Amino acid sequence: MEFLTDPNVWIAFAMLTALEIVLGIDNIIFISILVGRLPPELRDKARRLGLGFAMASRLLLLFSLSWVMGLTSDLFSIAGHGFSGRDLVLLLGGLFLLYKASHEIFVEVEAREEDAPPATDAATVKSAGAKLFWAIIAQIAVIDIVFSLDSVITAVGMVNQIGVMVAAVVASVGVMLLAAKPIGEFVDRHPSVKVLALAFLVMVGMALTAEAFDQKIPKGYLYAAMAFSLAVEALNIRARGKRQARNAGAQ
Repeated sequence: MEFLTDPNVWIAFAMLTALEIVLGIDNIIFISILVGRLPPELRDKARRLGLGFAMASRLLLLFSLSWVMGLTSDLFSIAGHGFSGRDLVLLLGGLFLLYKASHEIFVEVEAREEDAPPATDAATVKSAGAKLFWAIIAQIAVIDIVFSLDSVITAVGMVNQIGVMVAAVVASVGVMLLAAKPIGEFVDRHPSVKVLALAFLVMVGMALTAEAFDQKIPKGYLYAAMAFSLAVEALNIRARGKRQARNAGAQ
């Protein structure tokens, strides 16, 4: 238990936890947007399951360190460029994220729900809800693996003690679990923020795809662009709120 009194261990834990939370922002956004398509009574359950998958995949990868580190070895080459297991995961995950985010933007901006007769059969409604629920959980699980791989490789590069890594992952997922619901509700209340978040996921998908070809885009650039866009959108939301308040007072 001597390591508990070592200040370097606590510093490493704090830094790694903070980094894991930052790296988990795009994961939270993805989960929040998909969960928003579910009935309200299923959203909390989906968030818990989604973040539970995120923590489980991170811990499994941490306890398979030799396998994870082996993913960086080239499996084959195309036109002189070697592809490792990690590259393939990042490529497939990036393409999936690009497709999913682009599709959600189309649905949000262009698509219109077709008029259909309301389902009056309770069993039919429940069955449809269950299918949608598990379809969304499956999509969350797929992208969790991609984000977890990047997160674990970063953790391995920062800290040597497996106990510190595990504690940081558990703590960061706990923070993400607390933040997921308010973030999701905020995104649902403001459709323009939802489109902005989806655009951010498109950038993340592009960054993952580029990284598969050894073209690394620093995530700091992505987060800075997102922070600036959110600051501008916050001003727009405040301005719209004031206009609505004035119009309500005039009436």
